[in-house]
Amino acid sequence: MIPKIKNFLGKIKLLRSFKVRIFLIIMLAGSIPCLILRYGILETYTERAVNLKISDVQTQGRILANHLLTYNYLLDSSSEVVNAELSQFAELYDGRILVVDQNFKVIKDTYDISQGKVMISEEIIKCFNGTNTSSYDSKNEYLEMTIPIIQNVVVENPEESGEMSVVSGVLLISVSTDSIQTTKQILNRNALILEFSLLILLVGIAAVTAHLISKPFEHVTTEIQKVKAGFSNEKISVPEYLETERIADAFNELYGRMRVLDESREEFVSNVSHELKTPMTSMKVLADSLLMQEEVPAELYHEFLLDIADEIDRENKIVNDLLSLVKMDKTQADVNITQVDVNAMLELILKRLRPIAMKRDVELTLECNRPVVAGIDEVKITLAFTNLVENAIKYNIEHGWVKVLLDADHQFFTVEVSDSGIGIPEESFEQIYERFYRVDKSHSREIGGTGLGLSITRNAILMHRGSIKVASTVGEGTTFTVKIPLNYVK
Repeated sequence: MIPKIKNFLGKIKLLRSFKVRIFLIIMLAGSIPCLILRYGILETYTERAVNLKISDVQTQGRILANHLLTYNYLLDSSSEVVNAELSQFAELYDGRILVVDQNFKVIKDTYDISQGKVMISEEIIKCFNGTNTSSYDSKNEYLEMTIPIIQNVVVENPEESGEMSVVSGVLLISVSTDSIQTTKQILNRNALILEFSLLILLVGIAAVTAHLISKPFEHVTTEIQKVKAGFSNEKISVPEYLETERIADAFNELYGRMRVLDESREEFVSNVSHELKTPMTSMKVLADSLLMQEEVPAELYHEFLLDIADEIDRENKIVNDLLSLVKMDKTQADVNITQVDVNAMLELILKRLRPIAMKRDVELTLECNRPVVAGIDEVKITLAFTNLVENAIKYNIEHGWVKVLLDADHQFFTVEVSDSGIGIPEESFEQIYERFYRVDKSHSREIGGTGLGLSITRNAILMHRGSIKVASTVGEGTTFTVKIPLNYVK
């Protein structure tokens, strides 16, 4: 049972092949018209042959009907001449003739079966009423028709006189169509031979065509396998078809992105290792310095321990930011949406950061144009705006300012964080959201931080289907504009 199932699944998989489908399409496109043509020719021949046979029999039947009148056969059926004609007619057409008089009596049957019997049928009645009938029984392969025996009768009465035609009898003729069927079989056999020959030729054409059509796609697969195996680092090119060219372009673009991601991952790991190693190295140096001295003054112990505590805080900050970044990279199922008073949230953020601003003598202000309530994840959005405002304070000048502006329309709320700081070069606008990227590395070391804040901020905003834009002039200041929907959209 299992081998049969595997064989069936294998056949289904084979039908999924592009080459096999092209082959089948060509075969169907070539064989179906042949079948229709053969059927149409045979049916057309049969219809035409039957009509010619009916016409021929009717013509000969009318001549025979006239002879019956000439020899007055309806009154005296002993005429040897007429009987010979009837027998010859029946033998010629391989059929049967019945002569029926006005009383529906069969006065002659070439088969000598129904002679002397009364025969009433719909066809005979219609013929007596002046309507000729003919029918073809394809199942039993015979034709049946009626031919009236029309006699002209002289009418004399006081009102008018003349001749009128009267149906005085009916010829009921049945003829075989074996000759038609024999010819049809010969035509069908010849057509089958021709069709089989064409089918063999069609198989070859379909196989070659399917191979030629699918060859570029196999080329694409081969080139991708080379890249996968590491034998080629160049871009693949398959220009045979527009479709294969598009596939190659899409692969090249995807491969380029993968290489960039791989390089980014390696750089990220390197940066993380470096960032985590630096505080550990500092603590190691400080601890070794204390251990190498026998009698260390309490003041020096206190100073070194403070430095070690600062390095621990720095290490803790890096770890926490990395954890936040990992959480941001998770699926949207982790987003906890609630209705949040954005005005109050921003006031609380500025309240927490005001001590840092006071240390650098930076003026921190909040301007709200209208009350705003939005469906957001308060924790994530708070973290995002905290990073923006904290960066604006840290990368500011002495006696500078940071301004937070809140506004909204019927769909979005907008937060602008502006500062009078050192600014960001325009060429760095796209890179500032990368993990561990720093515009001025030496200055950033003095200020502190992990280089993950803006990456966390952008992830939180994008998670809410929002946007973040930056405008900056070096030496004059920076403005970040964040736009988030009032209602969270999944």
